[in-house]
Amino acid sequence: MIKAVLFDLDNTLVDFMKMKEVAVIGAVDAMIDAGLNIPREEAIKRIYEIYDREGIEDQKVFDKFLAETYGEVDYKILSAGIVGYRRAKEGALVLYPKVYYTLMELLKMGKRLAVVSDAPRLQAWTRLVQTGLHHFFEVVVAFEDTFKRKPEPEPFLVALQRLNVKPEETLMVGDWAERDIVGAKTLGMITVFARYGNTFGTTVSGADFEVNSVEEIINVIKELERVEGN
Repeated sequence: MIKAVLFDLDNTLVDFMKMKEVAVIGAVDAMIDAGLNIPREEAIKRIYEIYDREGIEDQKVFDKFLAETYGEVDYKILSAGIVGYRRAKEGALVLYPKVYYTLMELLKMGKRLAVVSDAPRLQAWTRLVQTGLHHFFEVVVAFEDTFKRKPEPEPFLVALQRLNVKPEETLMVGDWAERDIVGAKTLGMITVFARYGNTFGTTVSGADFEVNSVEEIINVIKELERVEGN
């Protein structure tokens, strides 16, 4: 019987890449207004190159962008970028359709819920609070809990330990096959690939199940429990 469901956060519950795209555009527009003297598309391209190099959660991306562009950081332009990013981000962070409904139904079914994210703790909790998801999850495992990233086993193991459930009693839902699915399957969890959040062009996920919308997880669990009951 499935006792717990673990969720990745970004691109599984929240549309993180859409938020990032809107926020970066907002930052670049604000920096140009403050005196940044390079074309908009070129600035966006350079910022994403830094994200690719340093990680998508890099908190100093605009400092590095300005230092690489001008050889130093112009704090008027930097401040404009930070403010522009934050303003755009606030309105752009959205949940995928039916997330609230799905989480409520899972709780009604008696399932225990957790988040296992590679995001830094503050950023993970900020996104959960901003979207109103923070009351649904009794366990949230972020980067600082293990200083390991999926598919390393430690983040999953911490969640299992805190929930006091076994891997075979647990469903792991995520959008990143090489991290979420591989890591969870290695430990013996049942895996669900969130194809609706796939940003990597993954064609073969290797998951036990694939879903095109988050509410399909409910049917996955019902099917597993029906088969188990026969």
